[in-house]
Parts: sequence; structure tokens; C-alpha cells
Amino acid sequence: MERLLAHSLFTNSKRYPALLSYTVEQTLLGNAAALKERVIGVEAFGRAHDYDPNLDPVVRTCAAEVRRRLVQYYYDPAHSGELVIELAAGSYIPTFRIPEVAHSAAPESDPQTESAPKDHGAEEPSGLDRAVAEGVAVPPARWRRWGIGLAAVTVLLAVFGTGILVGRLPKAPSNVDLFWEPITSGQGPVTYCLGKPVDAVDGQATSPEGRLRSGGLDASDVVTLARTTTPLVPRHVTFRMLADSDVTFAQLREGPVVLIGAFDNIWTLRLTQDLPFGFETKDGVREVVDRKGPTPRFWTLERTGPDQRLAVDYAIVARIHDKTTGQPVIVIAGILGEGTEAASEAVYNPAYLDAILAKAPENWDRLNLEAVIRTKVIQGHPGPPEILAVDTW
Repeated sequence: MERLLAHSLFTNSKRYPALLSYTVEQTLLGNAAALKERVIGVEAFGRAHDYDPNLDPVVRTCAAEVRRRLVQYYYDPAHSGELVIELAAGSYIPTFRIPEVAHSAAPESDPQTESAPKDHGAEEPSGLDRAVAEGVAVPPARWRRWGIGLAAVTVLLAVFGTGILVGRLPKAPSNVDLFWEPITSGQGPVTYCLGKPVDAVDGQATSPEGRLRSGGLDASDVVTLARTTTPLVPRHVTFRMLADSDVTFAQLREGPVVLIGAFDNIWTLRLTQDLPFGFETKDGVREVVDRKGPTPRFWTLERTGPDQRLAVDYAIVARIHDKTTGQPVIVIAGILGEGTEAASEAVYNPAYLDAILAKAPENWDRLNLEAVIRTKVIQGHPGPPEILAVDTW
């Protein structure tokens, strides 16, 4: 538990360590049966004995976040072999288990092979030769270890058939893979930094636009988070999710960064302030601006109808190497949540990403890239992203 609490997933919060340490200690003391929501609220968070957990769901929301961070902690290969602390969904009683360790079983000996006299004039077959002779597919990672040459590859083609082997070869990276490559191949954990709306109170609120917020986060930001973690999963990339108010500059320097949201995310505003396209407020109006174009351009929200419903939102997608942090950064941010959600589709859906790259040079994957996105909003839901402008440098 102390090792967990010393990790960055827990050191930047007061509530998460409080809940984890209290539940673990009480379980070890034999008081697991008393770990109820109200008891934890009173003992761990200092709530009054008569407080209403329905009006103040601090224990539930905190436990959900602790569960997520525990999963994230043990997902990191650096912690393999450590005793695992788990907090099952719907329960506040932690469980402890020793992780399973994979043991490679020794191959059973073949009596006939052992009794057969060896031909000392012949070479002992290599592991690769035995694999080919036995019809075992050899993982590509072992080819380098065993130093396979062109002749060995030819043998594999002959044994397994060209069609089957080609099916096993890694696919050429897609544009989505290339776009996310600086994030998925970076050093250190990926930090997802989400804005926390200023009008979020007590973990739940609605914005002036009436958009749903959950746990103090815009629902569109949560959709964006879900979409943009997809490229990381196949690569087993470690990531963490933090609100902008909880992120320190030191943490941003630890690894790649994904910034979600604009005007409710202070780090988005700071890291985009010198980019060709950025976010500014003029006379109280929030807008996307073109700072480097031959003529000034700006895009702002469009509304329609007598109730002035949101009709059009604008967003920025950026893929840069930030000089301030020294890290690769991807920005997915709209003026409002609808724009953010549309921008996330532009970097998640290959068709829309291809539309961005059609306006970029062929070597875009080695450049900084930024795009302005437009989306029509119908009944509070963003439509497909439309690419208005692209810049690279």
C-alpha cells in the first residue's frame, strides 16, 4: 500500500490515498464488514455522522477513481510481480492476491532420441531449424535473436506457404497509427489532461449550453478520452488521466501529452498560444484564430433560432513537439464540447484523418501539424468534422 501511495497516480490527490489507506488498514485489522459508504465518508473524509451519501457521493466517486488507478498501476509491466491490491466494483473491501507468474515448462525428453547415438560429425540443429522441421511458426521477435538470414526466411516460406506467412507479417502502419506514433512510442507515461469546467460543482453540473456533465467533466470530453485511448491499447502504453488543475508542469515533462478541451483547460491555452491556429477571447467572445495567415481569420460559434441554439462549433487538432515541455503533444479541443467531440472523430476515424492529411505534405508524419475543424450541431449533437484549414512546419 505504501508503494502504491508513493506513485504519481496517488501522490497528486488527497482523497484517493485516504480511501485506499483507510480501507486497506481496516481490512487488515479485521474490520472489513464495517466498510460501508457512510462509515468511510465519516472516518476517511471527515463528513458529519448524519451526512447524506446521495447528496454527497464523495465515497462512490472516489472509489471508482481508485479502482481505475489501481488497474492502471498494475497494467504497467514495471509492477509485475508485486502483490496486487484490488477494489471490486460495488464493494469497499479491498482484496489482496499474489500475481500469477508464468513458468516455462521444461520439454519432456524423448526416450528414443536420448537412446539414439549422436552423429558427432553433424551439427546440432538450431532452435530455428527444429521449429521449421516441427512445423512451428516462429514469432518475428525471435528472428532477430536467432539471427535469421535470407536463406532461413526462404525455408519458412517453403514450409508454411507464402500466403500464410504474409498473413502473419505486421501490417503497414495506417495514417491513424502514424498520427499517434509520437504518443504511442514516447518515453514515460502518457498524460491525458482534461479540462474541468468552472461551473462544475459537487461533481455534477450542466453548462450554460445544457450539456451533460459527469463527475465534473463534460460528456464530450469523456467521449473524446474513450476514442483517443484506443490507439494506445494494442501497444500496451501506460497512461494516466488528470484534470488540468491537478497537472503540474513537471508531470507534463515526464512523457507524451494529450490535451482535451480548450477554454476549460488551462494547459491547452498555454501550449497553443504560439501556434498558427489558437484560442483567444475578444470582447468576451471565444474564438479560434489564424495567427500566421496572410490575412487575419477567426471562427466563432454560430447560433440559430429564437432560443439561439448552438448550430456550429469550431475546434483545433494539433500534433506537435512542444519546445516548452520537450514532449510530443496532441491537442483535441473545441470552443465547446461539441467541437471537441468532432475533433476527436477527426483523429479516430481514418476517413476524416485522411481528409486532414490530404491538405498536408507527404512528409507530414515528420512535421508539426495543426488543423481547424468545423462541425454542425443538431439537437446538441455534433455532426461529421469538416476540415477548414491545415498548417505544417
